[in-house]
Amino acid sequence: MGYEEIKNTIATIEDFPKKGISFKDITPLLLDHKKMNFIIDELAKFAKTIDFDIIVAPESRGFLFGLPLALNLKKPFVPIRKKGKLPREVISQEYELEYGKATIEVTKNDIPANSKVLIIDDLIATGGTTVAIQDLVTKLGSTVVGQAYLIELVGLCDYEKLQGKFFSMIKY
Repeated sequence: MGYEEIKNTIATIEDFPKKGISFKDITPLLLDHKKMNFIIDELAKFAKTIDFDIIVAPESRGFLFGLPLALNLKKPFVPIRKKGKLPREVISQEYELEYGKATIEVTKNDIPANSKVLIIDDLIATGGTTVAIQDLVTKLGSTVVGQAYLIELVGLCDYEKLQGKFFSMIKY
């Protein structure tokens, strides 16, 4: 098993969700437990190079990698949700996507102050989601010390805005 096999399993859907976007569909990976285990193992190798307390991941595809990684590493997992999905007091952050705007939220007390946070997501493009998560983490008095992605759309992100150590498995 290798990165090329993982990349070849990801489907590219042109003009989704709107014209001009090449959507990377990870659904075919979810059908193969060996490939998913390989991905989690690779993310774990990276994560073990960082001193961190908590894994966070944005809704919804980030959950597919963040929670299994947290379980693998015996670390807490904090979901970053879309606006209006969390029942307790939240901190919100609006941000821009490559195809629109969105708002994310985290439950206020789920990330204790002074925590060292690792962000996990399926894909990084412009970095808007990541920067918004970083802002949420900072508002809670904690620090992003690393981030890892299954897919990186190279050249779209201002990497200088990203905090901590960076890792991506598959590059397009």
